[in-house]
Amino acid sequence: MKTILWAALSANGNYAQSGPDNPPKPEALADFTAHAGQSGNFIVGRRTFEGMQASGGGAVFEGLDIVVVTKRVKEIAGVTVVSSPEEALQYLASRGHSTALLAGGAELHNAFLGSGLVDELVFNVAPVLEGKGLNLVTDQHEYQFKDVELLDCKPLGSGVVQLHYAVKGSL
Repeated sequence: MKTILWAALSANGNYAQSGPDNPPKPEALADFTAHAGQSGNFIVGRRTFEGMQASGGGAVFEGLDIVVVTKRVKEIAGVTVVSSPEEALQYLASRGHSTALLAGGAELHNAFLGSGLVDELVFNVAPVLEGKGLNLVTDQHEYQFKDVELLDCKPLGSGVVQLHYAVKGSL
């Protein structure tokens, strides 16, 4: 199964932290919705999922297989709850999916990267600088350095640029 890690980043490489003062760029949200629709699914951490629900984004994802990875709760209405990245991929494969979209957050992205489970990266880089924030950590486990190959680079609008990479040696 091909696993695509999707993230919105700030121009200085941190995860773009959205909130009332800094809402996500509509172009990035539209791109995520398109990727989720193409995959038919997405994998997300519990806190990120709760943030999606709080912002009213749930209706857009009706009909998709949503998998929440968490060890803290056993059940969340309307989604499948699993306890590990591997279990998330096994579930989606059992449902007939050939691609898994990894939505986030940072802790879950790093767990997938650290386990060598990411085949492609899609970064939507927003035209903002953030002084503090979360980032991808590639020095966990044996995943200390990995070459990537640029597959595509395109503007999405409003200064958002998308970088699409293949993780070398994973496909």
